[in-house]
Amino acid sequence: MSRIGKKFRDLKKSGRKAFIPYIMTGHPDIARTRRLIHILEDSGADIIELGVPFSDPLADGPTIQQAAQTALQQGVTLRSVIEFVGGIRNVTQIPIILMTYYNPVFKYGEERFAADAARAGVDGVIIPDLPPDEAGTLIKHSRAHGLDTIFLLAPTSTAPRIERVTKASTGFIYYVSITGITGSKLSMDLSIESHIAAIREKSGTPIAVGFGISTPEEAAAVSRFADGVIVGSAIVKQAGRPDEEIRDYLNSLREAIR
Repeated sequence: MSRIGKKFRDLKKSGRKAFIPYIMTGHPDIARTRRLIHILEDSGADIIELGVPFSDPLADGPTIQQAAQTALQQGVTLRSVIEFVGGIRNVTQIPIILMTYYNPVFKYGEERFAADAARAGVDGVIIPDLPPDEAGTLIKHSRAHGLDTIFLLAPTSTAPRIERVTKASTGFIYYVSITGITGSKLSMDLSIESHIAAIREKSGTPIAVGFGISTPEEAAAVSRFADGVIVGSAIVKQAGRPDEEIRDYLNSLREAIR
């Protein structure tokens, strides 16, 4: 079982839900990213999602797009992000997921990517523009190296799509709460809960919900029926603020997630 799987197992035993914050590697700079990881862990993060900067991030809104541009201008690449994870593994064992796009992985080479990422201490990967139908070789190489592959479902996902994603996903399933980009406003309604219930009928894999969650109230509402809550853009916006301000915000989210 991967570090991600063990984390969800342990949280379930204690009746808790996973807090999964997202930050962009290299925003505002690499030193700050390293510091933020310590702050996130100290503030109760269970799993950390590290963004890999890309020039055409189709799933991301303005906040994460700008963060990616900042990181790209500093020369941050998929290779350097993997090396960064390897460099922090001597000080933290928190589960780490890379969120990237397929073009950098394709250029890197799927097999080499899976091997290098796992060797560095990466635990899972999310690639929004790679559907499971086209991810057979990446899934194979990831399984061989113990790297979880996390695929996305959305409010518009059909029954056949749910079937494919649940079979391809390990670690957890990423449920996109809105039909939009990161940073969009979350609109809570009963359909999210019913969609997640339908997914649970197909799979026992944990389900984490992301996109549009920014307040403790929203995090608390989602945690009632999800196994984990992902917060991205709202944290990225605060990456350059004083440590104590970020800690206060993160602690409010952690307390809200049941």
